[in-house]
Amino acid sequence: MVPMRRALRLVLDGKAEIVEADTDRLVRSERLALPRPAVIRLMKYIHVPRRFRRQVTNTFLFARDHYRCQYCGRAGVELRPRESLTRDHLTPLSRGGTNDWSNVVTACSPCNARKGNRLPEEIGMHPLHQPVEPHFVHLSWAVRRLTPTQARYIKLFYGEGVLHQIELLERRQA
Repeated sequence: MVPMRRALRLVLDGKAEIVEADTDRLVRSERLALPRPAVIRLMKYIHVPRRFRRQVTNTFLFARDHYRCQYCGRAGVELRPRESLTRDHLTPLSRGGTNDWSNVVTACSPCNARKGNRLPEEIGMHPLHQPVEPHFVHLSWAVRRLTPTQARYIKLFYGEGVLHQIELLERRQA
């Protein structure tokens, strides 16, 4: 799952072919017009460095945690005007923590400030859910809208369960 520009670049370079396209919407250049790809198939293996596959970003972190503070349980829409969702490190960076999926959670700014650079055990603030690295499909679709064509392929290759979880993510953001 790649952005549309990347998909077009792969197709133009002969590294992928368009399997399903939005034929009503063309992408045009001076000399070429292509249908907007919805699903592509790689013609050969394309190496993606591991560090770019599942990077922790606030967008994906908040989506993984369902836009809720993992300490008090408040949703982003329930926060006061000067409050916001932030990234909290269970083991703070200042104490040797890392920026890995298993060490970060979503926290509202008051909870994050209250926890400071302490461990959850030291202050008695434990996350509602144990942080885990999400499936890459969830990351890819955490901030996108799923088309019916793409849903068919997700269901075919990853199963009904993954498709259902992606649809739940979309409903929460709507």
